[in-house]
Amino acid sequence: VQLQASGGGLVQAGGSLRLSCAASGGSFSTYAAGWFRQAPGKEREFVARISGSDGDTTYALSVRGRTTISRDSSKTTVYLIMNRLKPEDTAVYYCAADENLSNIYDRPRYWGQGTQVTVSS
Repeated sequence: VQLQASGGGLVQAGGSLRLSCAASGGSFSTYAAGWFRQAPGKEREFVARISGSDGDTTYALSVRGRTTISRDSSKTTVYLIMNRLKPEDTAVYYCAADENLSNIYDRPRYWGQGTQVTVSS
């Protein structure tokens, strides 16, 4: 499975952004998928995940309530919509996928390249 993340950019605090993760190859439509981020000088952290079977979602506390992870109807693309962005959301965002939902938190098998999100105050 190859993952291609896009949609990052510069946005003002309070604004919104939609990140996309397009997949090719493999059986991505049945895989769990997730988003992670890494801010300068910090470790990569989990942001959100979505199940490949029933679409169940889980969010990190830091983004819950203003972030939505979803898949398109063909299940070849996963989106991350972030609202009310804060400067502390500034990071490189990565998408990931795995056959097993439980692996998404810390050891997903497939990774996309990162896309930079910068939130100005």
